[in-house]
Amino acid sequence: MKLALVHDWLNQRGGAEDVLETLVALYPNAPVITGLYAPDLMPTSYRQWDIRSLWIDKLPGIHKHHQPYLPVYPFAWDGYRPTEYDVLLSNKSGFCHGLHHGKDSLHICYCLAPTRYVWQLDSYIAREGIGQVAQLGLRPLVQALKKWDYDAAQRVNHFIAISSDIQQRVRTFYDRESVIIYPPVDTTRFQPSAVVEDYFLIVSRLIPYKRIDLAVQAATRLGVPLKIGGRGRDLDRLKAMAGPTVEFLGYVPDDQLADLMARCKAFLFPGLEDFGITPVQAQAAGRPVIAYAGGGALDTVIPGRTGELFDHLTVESLMHVMASFNARAYDVRTLRAHAERFDTQVFNRQISSYVEQAWDAFSSKRAFIWRDPVARLG
Repeated sequence: MKLALVHDWLNQRGGAEDVLETLVALYPNAPVITGLYAPDLMPTSYRQWDIRSLWIDKLPGIHKHHQPYLPVYPFAWDGYRPTEYDVLLSNKSGFCHGLHHGKDSLHICYCLAPTRYVWQLDSYIAREGIGQVAQLGLRPLVQALKKWDYDAAQRVNHFIAISSDIQQRVRTFYDRESVIIYPPVDTTRFQPSAVVEDYFLIVSRLIPYKRIDLAVQAATRLGVPLKIGGRGRDLDRLKAMAGPTVEFLGYVPDDQLADLMARCKAFLFPGLEDFGITPVQAQAAGRPVIAYAGGGALDTVIPGRTGELFDHLTVESLMHVMASFNARAYDVRTLRAHAERFDTQVFNRQISSYVEQAWDAFSSKRAFIWRDPVARLG
């Protein structure tokens, strides 16, 4: 089985790239097909990979300013027609699922999200901080892209969703069914601590859609300690609304993150996310999570067992849960065992098994059609 990994773009590192790194480790001989690759903006370890980019990689300025080129990506992927691979495993949040594969190859799409700016434009604009001028051009374009994106999804043989929320979006936007395989989380980095302190914790990029403002205001009004790790364009606004109990830590190095999580009273996850790895990391460290009742948190936070959910994206709703929260009510072993359901090794077993079974079924059907002339005519 000759397999290739397919990824939207490689000019910034985030959750999609965490998944890709795990897939590359799982399939070390597979090339990585991507729209664009900026080596100077990515980890140096990527330079050891067999990375092959599309023609858009040569467009001026695209490595550092890829958003203005978003309308071009569908055309680039639509024109990509590989024939040399048995299996194409795409890691998609953009348009890479739109490639055309031959009848003798199998396309499995690991769907991080249906293309956000096509199907959820307003939330995408808030998420990425897109300006008014760009919005004027985006809105009519999006209407035209919906048909392309839907048609592209019909070319995929199998969809895998990262959460129940994404599974529902795949069904709603693409009219396709999918199985759920949760993204990989390295739970071995995190261990419970014998010492737990009296502070809530957030570790996140500081950007508006993360809704860290809800936690800042809730902690300020309740007068409870909140530590916030991370950087981003929302920092000044958050500092302006923060009271004396809110502490901004800046960037938290990996070698300090595990201990910071293990000693917190609870981890706060106030935004709406497709999945969310940090709540699982906190649970691996033996700490419960308070999260908004939507998106991926519905899969990772079990009320009364691994944390609590607040029902509305309001300060008052979060305050109500924080004010009555009892950190001693959660069993560390239960938290740790729940987190291990999302471990990287579990992901590896599930993905590799799914790919092998899908390829075996595809190969058997193809062999039957080739042997049976009536089936070929059908």
